[in-house]
Amino acid sequence: MTVFQAGRVMDASQQTSARSAAALVAVFAVVCGLLLASCSRAPKAPERPAANGSPTAPTVELSAKQLELVKVEAVGEQDFTQEKIAIGNIDFNEDRSVQVFTPYQGKIISAFGQLGQAVHKGQPLYTVQSPDLLQAESTLIAAAGLLDLDNRALARAQKLYPEQGFAQKDLEQAKSDQMTAEVALKAARQAVLVFGKSEAEIDSMVARRQLDPVLIVPSPISGMITARNAQVGLLVQPGETPAPYVVSDTSTMWMLADATEADSAAFHRGDRVEVTVMALPGRVFDGRISTIGASLDPSVHTLQMRAEVRDPEHLLRSGMLANFVIQTGESRGGAALSEEGVVREPDGTMTAWVTTDRRHFTQRKLTIGTSHDGYDQVLAGVRPGELAVTKGAVFLDNMLNASPED
Repeated sequence: MTVFQAGRVMDASQQTSARSAAALVAVFAVVCGLLLASCSRAPKAPERPAANGSPTAPTVELSAKQLELVKVEAVGEQDFTQEKIAIGNIDFNEDRSVQVFTPYQGKIISAFGQLGQAVHKGQPLYTVQSPDLLQAESTLIAAAGLLDLDNRALARAQKLYPEQGFAQKDLEQAKSDQMTAEVALKAARQAVLVFGKSEAEIDSMVARRQLDPVLIVPSPISGMITARNAQVGLLVQPGETPAPYVVSDTSTMWMLADATEADSAAFHRGDRVEVTVMALPGRVFDGRISTIGASLDPSVHTLQMRAEVRDPEHLLRSGMLANFVIQTGESRGGAALSEEGVVREPDGTMTAWVTTDRRHFTQRKLTIGTSHDGYDQVLAGVRPGELAVTKGAVFLDNMLNASPED
């Protein structure tokens, strides 16, 4: 009897343990279910079929509060100029720059022009004491004296000849000498004129029999003094570098741009250029490509181009760093999306976010053409009229790429 009762007690205890184990299993199942549900709730919303025909496209759903961080607008359409970007620098127009050398050797005795000074054609830049000029003036005065002597001899011969006091051959010789002296004087005057002396100055030297060895070197063009190496007492010679002065017409400047090898085939002579420099924000200078290099720089694989840029206000300075936008073709129409609505992904692709209900947003891959005035030309990926994020696209990308731990 006792054994039977004990057996019954043992059976009741086992039943109680079984019920406890079942309860624990149920609790564990509930916890596991909650964990699985939590793990399935990643920041990415369920993928939906893409409107552009791809099998699936990443989609996110925004709350009303999150919608305040983005701006949605219809994709526009506008004309885009086909253009390329290059960098380079500004330089003087060498076709309109002149190195002002002395025509004859000598010593600089005065220098008038200052660096950056505007000068006009014919304005004196410096003076040189030239032994060559001194020799030419000496020859001039001697020729003038000889002509005076021959003129008097001819006059005396003509006076005496009728009275038979002068031979015919002597008269003819006097005429010949006088003509020779006239020619010599004309040649001497021309020699001095070459040095820049005027007719009035030559007449004064001849009349006073006084030499003027100072050679005035004027500016050959109107422009700006862009280099000055003249010093008083410096011995200068024709063609010896550096020139005492360099004068440049700065109404046009050169653009020297370096284009990448990949873009080198897109450029042509005559292409329009828009130039901007950091020193003058908002100012755009127009020009045209005038020269394209025949070869690339083998060390950096860039092609140098040159354009003449108009600068009537003389605002550009040689050596300025500049950005160049070069028009390489006719304008083309296309979908226009704000640059803030385009995201560059880590793999280099360009994406945007589109929506139909302003709540669910789908990521699209884009093919970008050119850019202008804050808009990117979209060749493929979105169409004009579609609703797209134009501000805050990076926020949507961050939501899509956030990890579950975040």
